[in-house]
Amino acid sequence: MSNLWTISWRCDPQGREIADKHYNRQSVGHQDFAPPGRCLVLKCEGAVWITSFPFSEYVHHMWAGAWVNSLFRREPNCPHRASDLIRSAVAATRWKWDTPELGMITFVDATKVRRKRDPGRCYRRAGFEHVGYTKKQKLYALQLLPEDMPAPLAPLGTNYDLFSHAG
Repeated sequence: MSNLWTISWRCDPQGREIADKHYNRQSVGHQDFAPPGRCLVLKCEGAVWITSFPFSEYVHHMWAGAWVNSLFRREPNCPHRASDLIRSAVAATRWKWDTPELGMITFVDATKVRRKRDPGRCYRRAGFEHVGYTKKQKLYALQLLPEDMPAPLAPLGTNYDLFSHAG
């Protein structure tokens, strides 16, 4: 099995073009579309993903220490299902870093996504569970615990390097 993603970077022009269409984009057009700090930026045809790994002391929600999926955008021309992309991105994140106890968290603004039975449906199909809401904005919090994650899997085009692999 191969991963669906390739590694990108926080200022990738193709990634920025897709990221600019996401509802949580704060500075549309700015070259850097990733939050500050540690992150893994992934891209594939018609999609971009960011896993942030913020230091716990700078986190103001109850899942401090978890990875944060801070951006996922899939364009209509993307040939892959959203839930498959999510599982593949989690596998790539596990390849990059040791999995934190709290796993991965993502936040969904139900007022900004297409109306569905359950906001975050593609995340739920990928194994995430609804675990609460953020205090201020009342965003849906969805979490994927380590035991429910796919095995680590290197992104496409990546060579495993024993001396630089972080986990």
